[in-house]
Amino acid sequence: MDTLIAPGKKAVNNTDFLPLQGTDYVEFYVGNAKQAAHFYKTAFGFQSLAYAGPETGLKDRASYVVRQHKLTFMFTTPLKANNAIADHIYKHGDGVKTLALRVDDAKDAWLQTTQRGAKSYLEPQTITDEHGEVVTSGIHTYGDTVHLFVERKNYNGVFMPGFREWKTVYNPSSTGLLYVDHCVGNVGWNQMTPWVKFYENVMGFRNILSFDDNDISTEYSALMSKVMSNGNGFVKFPINEPAEGKKKSQVEEYLEYYDGEGCQHVALATNNIVETVTELQNRGVEFLKVPSTYYDDLLERVGHIDEDLEPLKDLGILVDRDDEGYLLQIFTKPVEDRPTLFFEIIQRKGAKSFGKGNFKALFEAIEREQDLRGNL
Repeated sequence: MDTLIAPGKKAVNNTDFLPLQGTDYVEFYVGNAKQAAHFYKTAFGFQSLAYAGPETGLKDRASYVVRQHKLTFMFTTPLKANNAIADHIYKHGDGVKTLALRVDDAKDAWLQTTQRGAKSYLEPQTITDEHGEVVTSGIHTYGDTVHLFVERKNYNGVFMPGFREWKTVYNPSSTGLLYVDHCVGNVGWNQMTPWVKFYENVMGFRNILSFDDNDISTEYSALMSKVMSNGNGFVKFPINEPAEGKKKSQVEEYLEYYDGEGCQHVALATNNIVETVTELQNRGVEFLKVPSTYYDDLLERVGHIDEDLEPLKDLGILVDRDDEGYLLQIFTKPVEDRPTLFFEIIQRKGAKSFGKGNFKALFEAIEREQDLRGNL
């Protein structure tokens, strides 16, 4: 952590000195990008978008980009050993490398964050082709995860220079996934507070919600979490840290199998969670299930909801309410052999929270999976 925030650096109290327009894309380092892209198209309903590799002048890697509405994923694989991408996959398995953030000025974003103590990952660079220019820059965050700042206001190509359009005959229909709602990071023991300070001081985020081990605990395990949000609320990064419990928590299991800190899950928004989850299940996506008793007093706990209860019960969708409305959410099982990366499907009906009322039921479901793996 001490390598990322320079001594003596303090936040400058400017109002939203790092205006973010949202998540531009999420990049995954994977062992086989072609197969990963095919999986996300088939199972999650993404469409082919762009490709970069030897045919476009890249000699060390291949990247496939897929998109669904405003949701863009990139899958990158190394073509040879003994490089940073191959080393990342060997250590962590398939996982999130880059959380790319859309900005109006990538150079200024880099200057604002590095002047406040961020460790530079990529100095500002301008890449061009016949469709215009894209400016990118980047900083390190927890573990081996990085934030790229992407400025594409002067670009009208398919993705960015260096990529060509990737057309395929096979393009399954959308499952209704719309955009990234939030991305959750798991950090080590006693590291949540330093990373909260990092997002506050370096990126101008604020802590909008906090949960301690009294909020997020079961009979066996516990964790703590703080939700960091940028000024306009377009980008939210909850940060989890393990807490003491009788047995190993989900965060401890993640840190062990990922071999370090990293992005635990990406929450994907939909406007109709019943239709989306039904389609995802039909395509083979597996979800965590809670006991049917969860639904016995659901309406007493959360009040009136627009949805019929039976489809929610059949699919295993959870419901929670805050002062501004309610939300519906469900979590996939890990999508890798290592019990690390998974996805959340979320529909917000006014709620701005993250499902505090579902934590106990959810984590008991996760513990049942941990127990099957022998890791509880």
